Amino acid sequence: MKIAIPSETADGLAAMRSGHFGHTPYFTVVQYDGDMNIVAAEPVKNVDHDQYGCGGVIDYVLGLGVDGILTVGMGMPPLMRFTQNGVIVYSERYTPNVGDAAELFAEGLVERMSPDDACNHSHH
Repeated sequence: MKIAIPSETADGLAAMRSGHFGHTPYFTVVQYDGDMNIVAAEPVKNVDHDQYGCGGVIDYVLGLGVDGILTVGMGMPPLMRFTQNGVIVYSERYTPNVGDAAELFAEGLVERMSPDDACNHSHH
């Protein structure tokens, strides 16, 4: 299983998480084995949000071949796009470190994001 975690830097599991899905500088793609042990964590640079917009970021993440995305928050349109494309969105708001959040996910302590949790702020 592979999940993408929005990250501030390219430091893998040591990176701090980004609070902004669309504007995140990087995604850390965390890969788990069948026992949910972390076997790889690869930082990938995000596309330029200003150039491609939120839809471009979504397309980029879908192209990474991940099963899920672990985010602090995201709006309803990206949540729906990911869900429709078979990528499960998980939400965890309290853990600032990518590796710690990835461990919580492995332990099954991260919940799926519901539409009620989606941010309602408008995008410009």
